[in-house]
Amino acid sequence: MNAASMTGMTALSIGKDIRLTSAEELEATLRHIGATRYHSLHPFHKLLHGGKLNKGQVQAWALNRYYYQSTIPIKDAVVISRFRDRATRLEWRHRIEDHDGDVGSEGGIERWLKLTEGLGLDTAYVESTEGILPATRFAVEAYVHYCREKSPLEAIASSLTELFAPNLHEERISGMLEHYDFVNPDIMSYFKRRLAQAPRDAGFALDYVKAHATTPEQRALVCNALIFKTSVLWVQLDALQHAYVEGNIPPGAFVPKAS
Repeated sequence: MNAASMTGMTALSIGKDIRLTSAEELEATLRHIGATRYHSLHPFHKLLHGGKLNKGQVQAWALNRYYYQSTIPIKDAVVISRFRDRATRLEWRHRIEDHDGDVGSEGGIERWLKLTEGLGLDTAYVESTEGILPATRFAVEAYVHYCREKSPLEAIASSLTELFAPNLHEERISGMLEHYDFVNPDIMSYFKRRLAQAPRDAGFALDYVKAHATTPEQRALVCNALIFKTSVLWVQLDALQHAYVEGNIPPGAFVPKAS
């Protein structure tokens, strides 16, 4: 598959004219989707990583993103519930531990709260999710609903944005440490940990869909699941841009303190 043959893609699907006849074509199409639709391309991320936001805007991003991070283990529990196959459940289970942690071990949610605390946000307020944008809540809950209602194959495929996460994390770590004097290495520990976790998780998911999507129709479902997930991530940044860059904060949402 080449880029010219993928021009029929829409905001919802790869289109009816693309028929993927092999696992190799599937992977190439997935990587094309990531290269053209991953939220690393969003203007808000350009501002965030380039040091163009003020502290209140960075707080708003971290506050809203917490809802996504804290919902991931719920989503993963839903994915596990879709499988009778014990081996798949065992493989997927560590994702919950990665985010929730375990007795005596810190997880991703705790690391994210270190970020929000380090940015000056009250932890009880962050955990309450009372101040997040409506679009954040709707997008994240749509992701959980998708994994519950679609096929197990699509549920796994929707996680494939992790293929593209490490580059984003590296850009975020270097950019935010360089540009913001209120950011330090300790509060960026979430992203450092994901540099190792995301490739492991993405490798399993990619191998799974390549092995289990054996028809053009199933391969299309896999690609459409990734398109859906990129939209879940993209729309959250749309909402942050509209509210905190363009100044259209909805009623009841977090309002940064004047600097």
